[in-house]
Amino acid sequence: MSGDGSKTPGPTAERVTEVERLAASLLAAWDSARCVPLPSAAAGGIDTATAYAVSERLRQMRVARGERTVGWKIGFTNRGIWERYGVCEPMWAPVWDTTTELLAGAECRLSLAGLSQPRLEPEVVFGLAQTPRPGMTLDELRACVEWVAHGFEVVHTHFEGWRFTAPDTAADFALHGRLRVGPRVPLRDWPAGGAGLAADLAALQVELSCDGEVKDRGQGAIVLDGPLQALQAMVDAMARTTPHWSIRAGDCVTTGTITDAWPLVPGQRWSTRLSDSPLRGLTLHTQA
Repeated sequence: MSGDGSKTPGPTAERVTEVERLAASLLAAWDSARCVPLPSAAAGGIDTATAYAVSERLRQMRVARGERTVGWKIGFTNRGIWERYGVCEPMWAPVWDTTTELLAGAECRLSLAGLSQPRLEPEVVFGLAQTPRPGMTLDELRACVEWVAHGFEVVHTHFEGWRFTAPDTAADFALHGRLRVGPRVPLRDWPAGGAGLAADLAALQVELSCDGEVKDRGQGAIVLDGPLQALQAMVDAMARTTPHWSIRAGDCVTTGTITDAWPLVPGQRWSTRLSDSPLRGLTLHTQA
């Protein structure tokens, strides 16, 4: 209902048809690891509301074929890469049982099959014991956290050359490809029971290497002032923009890359070294 008591118009038939068309095209692109034309380049382009309508339709389609959501990713929290990729705001989408693995150790192998122009991102991942609410303080949000981990998200895009607008990326699975979550540290085992979690993660230093050569360095504060702050921003933004979605107890949430995103090819050995932290560095071997 609108403020004057009249019914708020629903989506037009044309918009429903466009959402269905884009969702079908992007799911086919996912399944075949191929590129498709930019929605933003078509007549009329694509706005944020339509992009998230496409993302929701994609969620429904994947659930219908047997996939299960296990959490969320938030992307473009790293303000340092906004200009490079032509975006100026974060976006988010589900992560899946078919794309996510909780590692038993700190080393893994990853096939690049099924990925389109994949890149690697070192991130901080949270596991939630309680459902967070919009408007929570950092201390209140910290109380929702069950565990913290270092992880690798492999992002990819179905748009040629990593050129897109923010709505394009929101529609395109928020660029999520794979998520590998390293050893989980229960919050109770964090120094001081996690009382300084926000500051600790903001200060976290990450060094990313490929085949023994340092490629990049970053600090946790680059992701919207820190990973816990990024989670807070995501909870609040989801309530405003996609209120039909919410993060719930039992979900994992990966909070955005602490370095630039680096292209992947088979046969590489990627590793991270972390500053003094309960979190452990990870090693990932790529294969075809």
